[in-house]
Amino acid sequence: MTITVSETSTWYAGAEKFGELLDEKSDGRMKLSIFANEQLSGGDPAAGVEMLANGDKAFSYNSPIIYSGIDPRFSAITAPFLYADYAEADAAIADGGAEAYATLTDDMGIKMLGFGESGFRQITNSKHEILEPADIKGLKLRVAGSELFLNIYKELGADPVTMNFSEVFTSLQNGTIDGQENPFDVIYSNGLMEVQQYLSVWNYVYDPLILGMNKEMFENLSAEDQKIVEEAAAEANEYQITLSREKEASQLAEMEEQMTVSTLDADQLAAFREALQPVYDAYESKWTAEVAEAVQPK
Repeated sequence: MTITVSETSTWYAGAEKFGELLDEKSDGRMKLSIFANEQLSGGDPAAGVEMLANGDKAFSYNSPIIYSGIDPRFSAITAPFLYADYAEADAAIADGGAEAYATLTDDMGIKMLGFGESGFRQITNSKHEILEPADIKGLKLRVAGSELFLNIYKELGADPVTMNFSEVFTSLQNGTIDGQENPFDVIYSNGLMEVQQYLSVWNYVYDPLILGMNKEMFENLSAEDQKIVEEAAAEANEYQITLSREKEASQLAEMEEQMTVSTLDADQLAAFREALQPVYDAYESKWTAEVAEAVQPK
């Protein structure tokens, strides 16, 4: 199994829990080896998803943002300002969202074993506070490897670039880029506060994690072993999500000691939503009505 980020992340803790449960439930027959930082694909998560589909590995935690590079419908759940809070995201996922995404992964040769969670994405930079759309103009920002995210930041006047996450810390440190966007856990567990001065808390994108398994590998398991995998996955995802949410407050508190942290209010968020209306209009057809409806707040 691979994850995109480091061993200190809740992603890795979730993967470890998954391995422990597989071992326990199979009486030691199933052993899981975990590789952090996309080690099996040279740091490239998109190549990692392709490896999963091809059967070169068994499992991965990857964001739908990465999957959207293959099929743009995956980016529907990461539309900016789709959910106000975790409760809205949970309700949408339970009421059709997870089912819709399981169908999308199935078409790729991947069995979806539920969602973990990366969390709501925030933005950091080394230049100044970001409080309104004009503050993003001209910043060179590393964004997630997705056409949607490139278009979001181009619409806001930034100079967005994509790069493997493994290169982000050094690029921030040497000034190749001014900033980046990620959830608290990714920012904190990779020490980005050491090379960034400003953090804006705006919860602009909810980012779940697809726990994927190679479909052919899953189908070749006995019914008993399929049940073990599915039960272990459900328990591990629940554990990882709970851990991620529990850690957010303490992670933010520590980052506040090292960075200038700004939490945007409702009026400030409304200004960003208005600025991004052209992006919503452009992506409505790419998401398709069926998938977009499945992830709408309930």
